[in-house]
Amino acid sequence: MMTRFPMAAKHGGPQSAHADMKWKPTLLLFSFLGLLGTALWVHRQEIWPAVGPNPQKEAQLMQGILMGLERFHYEPKEVDDRLSRQVFHFYLKQIDGGKRFFTQADIDQLLVFETQLDDQARAGSFVFFDRAMQLYDQALQKTQQWYREILAKPMDFSTEAYIEVDGEKVKWTHNDDELRRRWELWLKYEVLERIYNALKEQEKPEFSGEKKSRDALEAEARQKTLEVYDRWFKRLQRRDRDRRLEGYLNAFIGVFDPHSGYFSPQEKADFDVSMSGKLEGIGARLQSDGEKTTVIEIVPGGPAWKQKQLEVKDVILKVAQGDEEPVDVMGMEIGDVVAKIRGPKGTTVRLTVQKPDGTLRVISIVRDVVITEEAMAKSLLLGVKGSSDRIGYIFLPKFYADFTPQGVTSCAEDVAREIDKIKREGARGIILDLRNNGGGSLRDVVRMSGFFIENGPIVQVKSRNRAPEINEDTDPRVQYNGPLIIMVNGASASASEIIAAALQDYGRAIIVGAASTYGKGTVQRFWDLDYSTNDPSVKPLGQMKVTIQKFYRITGQTTQLEGVKPDIVLPDTYNYYDYGERENEYSLPATSIEPLAFSQKVYNVAPLLEQVKKESNRRVKADTTFQKIEENAQRFRRQKQQTSIPVQWEAFFRQQKKNEEEAKRFENMFTPIEDFVVANLAADLPNLQSDSSRMARNESWLTERQKDIQLYETLRIMQDMIRLNTLASRK
Repeated sequence: MMTRFPMAAKHGGPQSAHADMKWKPTLLLFSFLGLLGTALWVHRQEIWPAVGPNPQKEAQLMQGILMGLERFHYEPKEVDDRLSRQVFHFYLKQIDGGKRFFTQADIDQLLVFETQLDDQARAGSFVFFDRAMQLYDQALQKTQQWYREILAKPMDFSTEAYIEVDGEKVKWTHNDDELRRRWELWLKYEVLERIYNALKEQEKPEFSGEKKSRDALEAEARQKTLEVYDRWFKRLQRRDRDRRLEGYLNAFIGVFDPHSGYFSPQEKADFDVSMSGKLEGIGARLQSDGEKTTVIEIVPGGPAWKQKQLEVKDVILKVAQGDEEPVDVMGMEIGDVVAKIRGPKGTTVRLTVQKPDGTLRVISIVRDVVITEEAMAKSLLLGVKGSSDRIGYIFLPKFYADFTPQGVTSCAEDVAREIDKIKREGARGIILDLRNNGGGSLRDVVRMSGFFIENGPIVQVKSRNRAPEINEDTDPRVQYNGPLIIMVNGASASASEIIAAALQDYGRAIIVGAASTYGKGTVQRFWDLDYSTNDPSVKPLGQMKVTIQKFYRITGQTTQLEGVKPDIVLPDTYNYYDYGERENEYSLPATSIEPLAFSQKVYNVAPLLEQVKKESNRRVKADTTFQKIEENAQRFRRQKQQTSIPVQWEAFFRQQKKNEEEAKRFENMFTPIEDFVVANLAADLPNLQSDSSRMARNESWLTERQKDIQLYETLRIMQDMIRLNTLASRK
């Protein structure tokens, strides 16, 4: 849940999530830049100059963070030795969660700082951070030499051995000899996996290449693994001080709660892009292999699309701003390439690209506003063959809102338009799909909830040491007064949980989905750290997103940790996964406050809920696809617990084949449901048919929805609601 302070408030080896350096706490709000590698679009503002550290600026940055946490955080902590210990261990987990870089001897060197981080923070000192990074750089140099030596020689897979891939289950090694052994096991695992996959490819009937021997495949696998590790280490070694310091600052803030964090000026711009669903740039998406940055999509309607010269598969070699000298971007991190290509509307960027045929071309593009259609609300009409009932379906991937002065996007306004279009089509019910919607704008979710009731409270928002603030719908108009279902899953969070909880408490909608939503019941705001100082020489400092409030249901209960429990639970692949807010370190606790008085007379699901639930349970139990989903969920839980992997040839292959045989039972579970009718609204057809790219994306989406058995069952639930309503009205 994001709102704003009136004055201006993210947060393994190449195959291991634990081994890379993690710089941001988890962001529940949808991140646009996580879609397809990285999107492009906004100039980068550096916090520290590339020439080296700026002690005065860094000290002020930490002072500003401490000030903001003390002044605004919902549950501030004492900056004392206890907090110092928490930061110390949390930071080590962020930079070496897989325990593949530091030894116990390294940790012993750092332990002298375990209770000093609070004192250093108040003094604006980074002695611990500097020493940790010094040891980390030494570890990078040492382990790079190791993996290159290990991968230079043929591997012996005859000895029984296992690698534990869960960093939580292993301890720091005592010395370098033990650590090198851990690296040998990791590299064996990754090489074995590549050999296994190559052998599978050779066994396919359609394979037409040269079938290679095990030794040849082993040599190729080592070479590919070496290339991957070299690219990975190149990225790690090129992280400059500002990137690394961001990680330390976020570890310091992260022990207050998992949703507060530090944002550099560039990251704040990225966040605003993710919230608004719009961006200023050229309208393209990129991906990187560590060396080359390649165009993977041209966004229809954007500047590059209109200009017609930049194409998919073009490799970007250099970037220039206007008439300035171009900058070589080969080998540059994709985030840095993106930052150079982005920029304000009306400015020009010149790209030197290599075409697929090898030719070079300089392409000038004038940046403009690009609206990201795929992140916006959109709707369909659903039905079942043989039934005349048509049901409206609204897909909302996030609660986006434009926080800039222009304010050109609002999910509430867009959903209102979709409701009007659906009503014009004569739909008898509406399904609002909030699955995988990580939240967003508080303003928009309150307004959207009011579309379905006359007026009344929607959510209680409590600040530290203050009475709860009631966010309510004050508009007596009801935009839609018919049957309503809200779909959720374990990734539905924050704003999604507010509307689901409110309409569940009012008895206005039936909530359908996975066992529980995410369980994020906190509100964050940005605080501009420049307000912490009058010294212009250290600005810009960036901003801090800080948890300042908790929100509560109108019943007084919380969604924090608890989430929203659907009225009707459907089998879901992740129903047995440990997932959600409760899995985050330092999550705020679940609490309750006084309930509010509330009522609505629009539509009440209570009289028919038990019968609808009974009918759905009967269908689900009899459905073979739902049975497979349930079995697959159990399999996922078992596999997640299977973190010790053999690196002996026969044992590894046996385990892989066993896992694959189990997985085969669940292949192609989802196929188009024959009786499921999925169609576009008439009002949308002219726009959808305006260009071939948009038509292709739409066809893909329709096919995807027609395979969605949870959506199909939700449609059947809606039909039950309509049928029971009709029967009740005849009595």
